[in-house]
Amino acid sequence: MSDIQKYLDQLEGLDFSGLYGNDFLHTWDKSTDELRALYAVAGALRNLRERNISSKIFDSGLAVSLFRDNSTRTRFSFSKATNLLGLELQDLDEKKSQIAHGETVRETATMISFMADVIGIRDDMYIGKGDAYMEEVSESVQQAYEDGVLDHRPTLISLQSDSDHPTQSSADLLYLIEEFGGLENLRGKNVAVTWAYSPSYGKPLSCPQSLISLLPRFGMNVTLAHPEGYDLMRERVDYAKAQAAENGCTFKQVNTMAEAFEGADIVIPKSWAPYAAMEKRTNLYAEGNDAGIAALEQELLAQNATHKDWVSTTDLMAKTANGQDTIFMHPLPADISGVSCEHGEVEADVFDMHRVGMYKEASYKPYAIAAMIFLQKVADPAKALKVLEDAATPRWNQF
Repeated sequence: MSDIQKYLDQLEGLDFSGLYGNDFLHTWDKSTDELRALYAVAGALRNLRERNISSKIFDSGLAVSLFRDNSTRTRFSFSKATNLLGLELQDLDEKKSQIAHGETVRETATMISFMADVIGIRDDMYIGKGDAYMEEVSESVQQAYEDGVLDHRPTLISLQSDSDHPTQSSADLLYLIEEFGGLENLRGKNVAVTWAYSPSYGKPLSCPQSLISLLPRFGMNVTLAHPEGYDLMRERVDYAKAQAAENGCTFKQVNTMAEAFEGADIVIPKSWAPYAAMEKRTNLYAEGNDAGIAALEQELLAQNATHKDWVSTTDLMAKTANGQDTIFMHPLPADISGVSCEHGEVEADVFDMHRVGMYKEASYKPYAIAAMIFLQKVADPAKALKVLEDAATPRWNQF
């Protein structure tokens, strides 16, 4: 596109004032207008970069990241997003901090917030712990700001918690908006969100929960599939049902991949751990019961192994609405049979057929995160975007 007017038009008439100066912890905490604004701003920022126009709104400042679980895509997406807006990034390594010596959450949150504009946190390993930690950080920086310790309040972004992965699901939706030519064109599309076999254990529930919570809000028909016993959090399933009823679409649950793939326009197969097992692991962790955790891991690996037939194959893809051309999505990395593992979530030929699409899906995450920051820090996003475009400062001086 030659300009960003399309995205500025999308912002017209939306009430997204609640995003300014606020945190972004869950998509379900945000109004539909606020989410629409997020997608419009993300599109505008991508448009500016692709036309070699700088989108820096900061001349200086710091972004702080804290990853309590391993990450490639989200870690680098946060780095790219903050750089895109003009911030420098500092990663907090808890092993090199005073946290190991008993420093409190309140003190850590305050100390890292001097001259910081945004804090990104991934804490997804234990049920109830990630969300609680982020809320404590948020409350701590708010108190420090009110006490006059901080000159302004840094905003917090969840880079994945135990319940939600808002940056991933937002990137997924941006990808679908592009693939189908607009948010309005997603209404009525059939999506299979399904469990798949993995030879590892303890994968978070937040990815599927994020999807089933978000997609029905825009009229997408969602089918959730998993073997018996691999339940998600009850409140997230109930929310998905309520959103489907409110937005004139459907949400249903089935117990085979074949049922979920039948007639689907989009399939998203991804392994996750049973909610009950993750709760048990959280309790064992709180007790310091390492032997119990090790025993649970072996139990769950054996349970997973009874469902090796839950794998994406060309035969399953043939059941979808468009056969091998149906959109296949995954947050990556995927467990690829015969490549990254002996048996996994997806056969190599299916993965290779859809690899480019999944890489494109991942490419939207930096823009999703940048848009979250932009809307939290800019009172008039449409004006700011127009100023950036009119200035036309080259991001890269190509001589």
